[in-house]
Amino acid sequence: MGVLDELRNQRRAAGSASTSAADGQQPALLLIPDISGFTRFIEESGNPQAPFLVADLLEILIEANILDLEVNEIQGDAVLFYRLGPPPSAEELVRQCRRIYLDFQNYLRLVERDTGSALAASLHELALTLKIVVHYGRVSVARIREHTKLMGRDVIVVHRLLKNNVAGAEYILLSEGYTGTQAAGALARAFAWTRLLPGSTYYEHIGEAPYYYAHLSPLRLLLASPTASEEEGRPGCALKIRRVLPVPAPYALRVISNFRMRPRWMEGATAVHYDVSKAGRLGTSYKVDVFSGQIDFQTVQCLEDEEGRITYVEKISHFRLFPNALLFYCLEAVDLDRCLLTLELRYGHVASNHRLVRFGQLHRLHRFLGRSVQQLARLLGER
Repeated sequence: MGVLDELRNQRRAAGSASTSAADGQQPALLLIPDISGFTRFIEESGNPQAPFLVADLLEILIEANILDLEVNEIQGDAVLFYRLGPPPSAEELVRQCRRIYLDFQNYLRLVERDTGSALAASLHELALTLKIVVHYGRVSVARIREHTKLMGRDVIVVHRLLKNNVAGAEYILLSEGYTGTQAAGALARAFAWTRLLPGSTYYEHIGEAPYYYAHLSPLRLLLASPTASEEEGRPGCALKIRRVLPVPAPYALRVISNFRMRPRWMEGATAVHYDVSKAGRLGTSYKVDVFSGQIDFQTVQCLEDEEGRITYVEKISHFRLFPNALLFYCLEAVDLDRCLLTLELRYGHVASNHRLVRFGQLHRLHRFLGRSVQQLARLLGER
């Protein structure tokens, strides 16, 4: 056996090690959330921040994963997830799709609430939403260097199903490959909040592909409300801290946006990790060790209006209890030597079904932010 033959055999073994099927294929769930309105938004918004927003939204889709799905590839405006093995139940699948949709829409609402932003205005005019295509079939898995490649007819099918005869732009589409694994009663119960409707589309080389679909629009009633939340006793989806800082606003911004100084004022912070070659750029990610865990941040924007008010925004990633959170630092001059900092955390929702847990975590987070701002003021007073 030659060297090339040996390498090919090793590659085949790496891709099929977890299956005993004669054809080397494995059963797999394939799920694609696709951003509807993506191309029009990028082309017509004319906003340089639009591609960064779409990148954030793709990250939101990945963070919403609660089914232990693997990311196979990111395809411009969509993510191909897969999971080898038996299919999830209809109830589990619907829970996953609801999480993806709600996290996506709640994040858009957070951005839209920044009423002074041109990007927010573009979102109002050029709406973005989601469709989610689900298929269950068989795939071949190959390892190509550090990448995993899915191949087979069912991979083609799930991509073709993105182009279908369903009216509207926000829906879940379930292929016959998936619905055939579930009892009719289980499907009906899982989709009791909407209507599960039959449909089909003809595709060249594949033939007629039957499916069921359900519109996601009823879930808009569950989106985080910008109005006051009586249940949590605070303004809906926002925590706010205000404090006068003993420095001019530009100086305060330099300290706040300096990653290296974050452990000197953030409550419980002990270390910060970032790529020094990218520090200072919008879109830069960094990690802060806080107490016994770690918080991931990403710089989003820094704006100054005509009256000199500065707004510096960071996104908090992988913050499971407060998905899609944005941290707004608003600085405005009080006099020549002082500025008012308004620190506002905006979040999509609190990811817990228990009222006491939500209330307790909001209280702890509010205290954490308050102590951090207090320590920031003390640090600036020592300059």
